[in-house]
Amino acid sequence: MTDSSAEAPGAHPGRRGTPTALKGLAFMLFVTIMAGLLAIFILSQRSKEGPKVAVDVTVPMSVSVVEVRLQDHLRMDEKFSGLIVARRASRLGFTAGGRVDRVWVDIGDPVNEGDPMASLDTRAVSAQLAAANARVAEAEATHALALVTAQRQAALAAKGHLSKQLADEAEAQARTARARIDASLAEARALGVQISLSTIEAPFAGVITERFVDEGAIAAPGQVILELVERDQLEARIGLTADLASGLQIGSAYTLTTEAGDVEATLRTVTGIIDRTSRTVAAVFDLPRADHIDPGAVARLTLPDEQEEMGFWVPVSALSERERGLWSVYVARRLAEGWHVQADRVEIIHTSGERAYVRGGLRDQDLVIMEGLHRLTPGQLVTPLDRQIAVTDRTDG
Repeated sequence: MTDSSAEAPGAHPGRRGTPTALKGLAFMLFVTIMAGLLAIFILSQRSKEGPKVAVDVTVPMSVSVVEVRLQDHLRMDEKFSGLIVARRASRLGFTAGGRVDRVWVDIGDPVNEGDPMASLDTRAVSAQLAAANARVAEAEATHALALVTAQRQAALAAKGHLSKQLADEAEAQARTARARIDASLAEARALGVQISLSTIEAPFAGVITERFVDEGAIAAPGQVILELVERDQLEARIGLTADLASGLQIGSAYTLTTEAGDVEATLRTVTGIIDRTSRTVAAVFDLPRADHIDPGAVARLTLPDEQEEMGFWVPVSALSERERGLWSVYVARRLAEGWHVQADRVEIIHTSGERAYVRGGLRDQDLVIMEGLHRLTPGQLVTPLDRQIAVTDRTDG
């Protein structure tokens, strides 16, 4: 009994472990099958959707554009500048030197024609004039005596009581006395003129613009004492091109622009001579009397000019400078996949303010990009916005 009970535990050792091993194998097989099914499912899903790759989507830039129109001529306003000057201006002085006695006017004073403005000390000349007048009186007395003597001598010679020679000598002395009178009178008149010229009188109505000396100064002959400028008669001298100057009508009215406003001026003359420095022809306009316009002010004349020149008006902001002084504009052109930036080279014909007249590779009704050119490159996708039409129906101003 004892032996049979002792062998029982080890008599069949594999019978108890067999169910556990089978369970492990079954679990491993299940896991393998599920993993395979999951892998097949994932592969089938990838084959349907394809690989997912990150892609950058380009968003076209919005740009402001202007539609340009082809022009067959360039119409513009040419502006020319000149100065308004007094028709007469004089720098006045004394013909003879001397000490300045009086100066009655100062800078800015208005004067009328004939008004005294400055004078010299004439006491010495007045004394010379008095002496000359005395010599005149002396010569007149001498002449009177010589004339009476000649008459008497002539009467005696006629009766034969005196020789003809003595009578002729008496007559000659009378003529000499007459000549002395004339010489003395001429000297007196010269001194009178000198005294008269010792006072500067206004040769015309105007205003004093310069005063160079004061009382007590010694003025040399011909030294400038005062400057007088006419105010009632003003003129504008404007340099024009020879072509435009030839089209002006003498005697016609033209509008001149000044700092004080517009004024109607009459064309008096065109010199017809081209200045060597400015290469212009001077046109002279008479201005009406106006207190608000001063000599030295700038006057501008605007004249229309038209040239046969094919081109386009574009904003100056649309121009991009290239190398060697060339220029280009960026144009938005529509291609199959959208609006693309293209650069067209242009040549500037004329500029005015914020506009430029150009010719080159542009086409009629092209959309020229107006601004933000530094952010653009040729070929870039854009979206045109704020579409405008270039101004073409007005003159350049």
